[in-house]
Amino acid sequence: MQIKGVLFDFSGTLFRIEPVGSWLRAVLEARGTAMDRPDFDRCVRQLTLAGALPGGPHPQQVPPGLASVWAARDRSAEEHREAYTGLAREVALPDPGLYDALYERHMSPDAWQPYPDAAEVLRDLRDEGIPVGVVSNIGWDLRPVFRAHGLDELVDAYVLSYEHGVQKPDPRLFTAACARLGLDPSDVVMVGDDRRADGGAAALGCEVCFVDHLPVAERPDGLGALGLAARAREGRATGREGFRETV
Repeated sequence: MQIKGVLFDFSGTLFRIEPVGSWLRAVLEARGTAMDRPDFDRCVRQLTLAGALPGGPHPQQVPPGLASVWAARDRSAEEHREAYTGLAREVALPDPGLYDALYERHMSPDAWQPYPDAAEVLRDLRDEGIPVGVVSNIGWDLRPVFRAHGLDELVDAYVLSYEHGVQKPDPRLFTAACARLGLDPSDVVMVGDDRRADGGAAALGCEVCFVDHLPVAERPDGLGALGLAARAREGRATGREGFRETV
């Protein structure tokens, strides 16, 4: 195919959330809440198992009382907050105010770090005249994260699940994203880390490429290795079709 546009997932694809320990420590320090080392380590371990950090490890087990809101968590800001603060409340913390503070922290640009090659890949696509969209299952506005890290100017459109009331793999979200770029899905590549959620774009005819959801230091060139800008350039020059990954 000739690449005319690229869609990217957010968490685990372009950016990575901070580790659970850093997340908890930042909130404790901001609130002036003291916690001894054994309790801190216990809370980190339990919050990790609970899956309380959005963008972090998935819950080992979702409590029955949260099952329905968990399944729909990315369809609205309210459901997203309810799901994740509910998971955090499965862990005994010393201050009741910590649950909401932890949720607020994860929306801070300081809690997110772009992958090492994200800026270069987005810039190369911009240089090739390839429009870029971000399609994310999320319950809050991630645009400030991109602005804070200097990447907003390299994104042409954001399609966020909570703003549309549907979540990946629902094809309506990818349809909206392709429409924002003014492109037919068959001319668009979707890049993500979740084979089920991001793989939903294949139903529309998008090519889908995957990267591994790894810590930032362990994935220095996962995006660059896809060669998206080079493929777009070669496709224009020769008209040859590139590869299509089977999903």
